[in-house]
Parts: sequence; C-alpha cells; structure tokens
Amino acid sequence: MNLARRTMIILMILTGAALSPAGPALAQATSTAPKSSATVEKSVASTSPASLPFDPVAATEVYVARLTPEQIAKSDSYFEGGYWLILWNFLLTSALSLILLTTGLSARMRSLAESVVDYRWAQTLLFGAQYFLFTTILSFPLSVYEGFFREQKYGLSNQTLGAWLGEQAIGIAIGAALGGIAIMILYAILRRVKQTWWIWASVASLALLFVVSALAPVYIAPLFNTYHTLDDAKIRDPILSLARANRIPAREVYVFDASKQSKRVSANVSGALGTMRISLNDNLLDRCSLASVRAVMAHEMGHYVMNHVYKGFLEMGLVLTIGFAFCAWAFDRIVARRGAAWGVRSIADPAGLPLIVLLLTVYMFVMTPVTNSITRTEEIEADAFGLNAAREPDGFAEAALMLSEYRKMHPGKWEEIVFYDHPSGYNRILTAMTWKAENQPSAAH
Repeated sequence: MNLARRTMIILMILTGAALSPAGPALAQATSTAPKSSATVEKSVASTSPASLPFDPVAATEVYVARLTPEQIAKSDSYFEGGYWLILWNFLLTSALSLILLTTGLSARMRSLAESVVDYRWAQTLLFGAQYFLFTTILSFPLSVYEGFFREQKYGLSNQTLGAWLGEQAIGIAIGAALGGIAIMILYAILRRVKQTWWIWASVASLALLFVVSALAPVYIAPLFNTYHTLDDAKIRDPILSLARANRIPAREVYVFDASKQSKRVSANVSGALGTMRISLNDNLLDRCSLASVRAVMAHEMGHYVMNHVYKGFLEMGLVLTIGFAFCAWAFDRIVARRGAAWGVRSIADPAGLPLIVLLLTVYMFVMTPVTNSITRTEEIEADAFGLNAAREPDGFAEAALMLSEYRKMHPGKWEEIVFYDHPSGYNRILTAMTWKAENQPSAAH
C-alpha cells in the first residue's frame, strides 16, 4: 500500500468517506498493442548509425511514438481533470465542516447524543454516526461522478452503476466501522491528555493504520474481489523464484478478478507481519507479456525488500505529527474566538470534530506535493530494484507505457513533483532504457 493510499485512509477515517477497492499499483492497460523488444531495438537502430551505442532517449521516444495523438490527448485530459478534483474534494470537505460549525448543527448533534446516552464513549460514537451520515450523503454526488461517471466517460470502468453502488455500500460500511473506532480513540485521548494530545493522536492513528494494513489483504480486499492461487507454473514459478532470490517468504501467488471493475493492470506485495502476500490481477495476466509480468512483480517486491511499508509509516508519522500539532495550535485560537457562537466547548468536545477535520484537510491539501514526493521516491526506488532483479527493461517499459490510458505520459518537471505519486510513464521508460544501455554487453564502464 503506497503512501497516498495510506494518507487517503487516514482522511477517510476522519471525514467519514467510503473506502473503495484498491487502485492500480504500477500501470493501466492501453489499447495499443505492445511491440516486441526486438521491434523496438530495430526501430532505434534505424534512427542511428550502427556504430553508435544504444540511445536511451531515442528508445524512449520509440515507445512513446506508439501512442496516437488522440490517445495522448485523452490521457492528458483525464489526468489534468484530476488536478481539479483535488481542489473540488478539498473545497467540499471544507464547506461541509463550515456548515456544521456555523449553523450550530454540530453542537445540536452533540447535544442529541448526550440526551440519548450517558456514557461518554457512547456519546462520541453516536455523534460520529450522525457526522458520518451527514458527510457521506452530501459528498455522495461528487463520489458518484468521480468514481463512476467520469471513469465510464474515459473508458476506464467495466462496472454497471448497480455493481459500483454495491461496492460503495461495502466501503461505506467498512468506513463507518473504522471511523467509529478512530473517533472513540481520538476523543478518549483528548479527554485524558489535553496538552500533548497531538502526539498521542499521531501514535494512535499510525497504530490503527498499521492494523488496517496488516488485515486488509486477508479480510478487506476479498470483500471487493475474489482471490485464488495462480496455478500456471509458467507464470507462477518465475515469480516465486524472484521472491526466493530476494528473501521474500511467499509460497503462493494470488490472482484477483479486477477485470470486473476496470481494465487497469495491477499487482502488489501487501500486508505486514504474518499477512504478507503476493497478488496480481487478471488484467495483468491477460494483457501483458510474461516479461512485463515479471518486471511488474519485481517492482512490487522491491517495496517489500526495501521495507517501504515501515519506512512509509515513519515518514507518514512525521507528516501526521506536524499536522496534529498544527491542528492543536490552530484549534485553541479559533475556538477562543468562535467557540461560543458555534457551541464548541473545548478540544474534548465532539462538536469540534468538524473543525479538526477542516484544519487537517487544509494541512493535507497544502502538503500534497510533499506526500506525493515521498511516495514517488519510494516508487523510483522500487523501479530501480525491479529492473535489477528481473532484468526485463523492455517488459518494464511496455508496462509503463500502459500508464498512458489514465496518467499523463510526459508532464512538466513541477507538474510531476506536485501531482504525481508515481514517476511519469515517460520517465519510467527512460529509466528502463537507461538501465538497458548501461547493461548492454558492449557498454563501456
């Protein structure tokens, strides 16, 4: 699970949004038929004198030239539209928080919970249920557009509206359960540790997130997809050989039916402690060459070998701690001015939850380039590991080219830094071709 996904889960727990099936790990399939590596080498050779060494830039351009102008325009439109969705989601979450505060609705929800039950934990849970219901209903139209209609428009979804709504119902139920636990823990901390609550809230958030990450492959992911062991020895044995060579304790490879949801190619090495498993989706098997499958799986193994799960938790822990510290600083100052009008008594009052969400939403919105860059750095490291482990540069390039259906292939430098939580398809292909150039038998070292 990458950092962006971990961040999203934290925000979903706090804002009451629904969980969705896991997204693509490396690439999204494209309708362009892949050329063989021999065809690519022939194309590169035809552009340069035979005496010149292999040119990584020229080889990259050959791959990119396989995309038509229409495909590039469609990809750019889809991905650049995502920039606006970041803004609209930020504005919607902020607006809902302000509505709850300024209308006094949050205070009335708190008072209702206090009038119904006596125990504080139960009051917090009942308030959380009201908050969850309010935010889920009012944010649902944007969720339907973003998750279904927009995906249908760009040809990225295989689901009917009914199937999509069914999965959203499952995600909402999971989100409600996790959200209830998170809110009860948060306010238990706020009632007991009022000065340094932001430190303990960070620790508790990471602990809960770690538990969810460990349980997700076994208990959550199967709610959205059917998993079975990969029995084709021609595909399975090379993957397990890669795993053994890199000291990954896996005896099986699992396949899941992502094709019922989309055409996206995906694979992962997920879980923690005793729940680790290697999984790939049926789109990867159906739409990619064996070289690409091997390259993708080596990339995913790189995350495991380089302990990106645990490093990511440390990095996210720092981001969250700073965020909660900002929240603690700003909350007291805002409530001192507006708390009486809003009916918010103190930091330990559940009626102040929309303000906490608002402050964290603003913080995470500003931190988007930072969190994206943290994840993108991990992906770059896994790319390098995968190339060295699988030694399939053309297979990796073909998989990276598949990003073109849903991710802009060749962004500007700052565009990639701000908006990309993975390297762009162009840079991934260039990395693969550079590796290939440096590992040619005739390469000078």
